[in-house]
Amino acid sequence: MTRRVPPKPPVRGASPIGIAVRDRRSHYCAAVGIKLARWEAATDVPLIVAAVLFLFAFALPILWWPTPPQLALICEVVVWCTWAVFACDFVVRVCLAHDRLRYALRHWFDLIVILLPALRPLRLLRLVTVLSVLNRRASTSLRGRVTTYVISAALMLTMVGALAVLDAERGTPDANILTFGDALWWSVSTMTTAGYGDLYPVTALGRSVAVGLMICGIAILGTVTASLASWFIERVDEGDRDTKRLIKEVEALRAELRALPRRPPGEDSD
Repeated sequence: MTRRVPPKPPVRGASPIGIAVRDRRSHYCAAVGIKLARWEAATDVPLIVAAVLFLFAFALPILWWPTPPQLALICEVVVWCTWAVFACDFVVRVCLAHDRLRYALRHWFDLIVILLPALRPLRLLRLVTVLSVLNRRASTSLRGRVTTYVISAALMLTMVGALAVLDAERGTPDANILTFGDALWWSVSTMTTAGYGDLYPVTALGRSVAVGLMICGIAILGTVTASLASWFIERVDEGDRDTKRLIKEVEALRAELRALPRRPPGEDSD
């Protein structure tokens, strides 16, 4: 009597309907990714322009003190218009993403930058979104991206720190950072962790800016050190590869010489 073998359960997704659904989903994800990439490529230059306008509108009332009321109003309108540009870009990118919640969580810093409180120094963090734009346009090599990040972040942090601390310290009776030149010198010395101590913030907001600038400065120095170490290691590896290649070529030449027919001793050459 033969034993009856129960039929195997159908493999999930192996049916024509499952395959069609899976193919349709993959095509949908690919189409969504293409749309998102096209949007990011199309908005790179407008976002950089908006960031420059924002920096100009934020810095002008600080550098031009006291600021005329009409100019202050125009700068405030420009600041909020650039904020609207960044907010619209983030909303569109989230809508174009396949998994919107996951995309928003992965780009949490962009969301925090958009939802910043009304404190003026904290608004400058919106300029950090420019680094993501520069990252998309940077070289595909790791060193190219690191170089772009370091140079852009160093210049941006120096300017941002100077403007933020000057805006926070101005008007305080015991303040010693009174001009943009003082603020710029303080920003450079703080970011490089030199800390001469001749200039220092006295307000709570100014000290908060100092803490953030110190942390970012240490991170930039660490990135520079790691990049230089990687460059030296790569140079040493290239030297080792060249040496190994020369050794192989010499061994190949020796093998060819040994393979040549030897001339009997005493035979005169023609």
